[in-house]
Amino acid sequence: MKNLRTKFMGIQIDNPIIVGASNMVNNIDNLKKAEENGAGAIVYKSLFEEQIQLEHFQLEEELNAYNDIYAEMLTIHPAFDYSGPEEHLENLRKAKENLSIPLIASLNAINPKTWIEYSKLISQTGVDGIELNLYQNLTDLSKESFEIEAEQLEMVKQIKESLTIPVSVKLSSDYTNTLNFIKKLDNIGVETFVLFNSFFQPDIDILKEKHVKKINYSNAGDYKQSLRFAGLLYGNVNAEICSSHGVFSGEDVIKLILSGASSVQVVSTLYKNGFTQIGKMKKEMEVWMEEKNYNNITDFQGKLSKKTLNNPFVYKRAQYVDLLINSEKIFGN
Repeated sequence: MKNLRTKFMGIQIDNPIIVGASNMVNNIDNLKKAEENGAGAIVYKSLFEEQIQLEHFQLEEELNAYNDIYAEMLTIHPAFDYSGPEEHLENLRKAKENLSIPLIASLNAINPKTWIEYSKLISQTGVDGIELNLYQNLTDLSKESFEIEAEQLEMVKQIKESLTIPVSVKLSSDYTNTLNFIKKLDNIGVETFVLFNSFFQPDIDILKEKHVKKINYSNAGDYKQSLRFAGLLYGNVNAEICSSHGVFSGEDVIKLILSGASSVQVVSTLYKNGFTQIGKMKKEMEVWMEEKNYNNITDFQGKLSKKTLNNPFVYKRAQYVDLLINSEKIFGN
């Protein structure tokens, strides 16, 4: 049997397949299924700023419920079924108690105060690490990109200084220079970068002329941008690289490790194929490693990164230009 052990956030894990944050992993039964099917680690469902603020609003409403009583009075706050922050923290504690593999918390906040306060509270639940989901809420035309980056860097710095557990950052590629921003985060001491996040985007129903909500699953092959960035970052940052978005098979995992990633996060393939897909992906990796005579992940990690290739143009514009100029050879036109 081949050795699939690797590291995620500096934590030794049995294999590089990590279950990413989603609604699938917000109850003990599914967490145990993921563990039993061979997941290397699990990232628990995210705690969102909106959940925290909603609880604050509801608390304020309860405190002032009888200040002004009118027969027609109705609450101005919508009735949501949700898991509030206190319940979320308790669920994290229970989840950690029931798992033998690493459990990572996930936080998706907006305000610096919330980021710092809840990072500390989450760290007290016993989880093995915390994943920060950085998000640029681009609605302000006047805000400069350097302001957004400076705020996020300062927030991550304060969190790192206040915690003893490892920190990963899951971010989008929507920065002016994503590589430069990652390097600055690396200098702060972030243990792992997860590339990349899949954010909700609104859609419109043209018959009803209204916005609609849709869950957009990733598709097989959507990992290519993550593959490119892993190849560019490998050997140039101290942190580990975890690839995400569109990782469906063992073959996908192999490609991403060859580019420089040490682990991957999977979600959509589990929604579509179930938790047994984890075992299938691991088997595919072992068969390939046997054929190639690799015994460990480190034997081929980063083998096709920019740092180790003799031909660095694979990661530059030259490959793109060559593809377009010679497209008739590829597509037969």
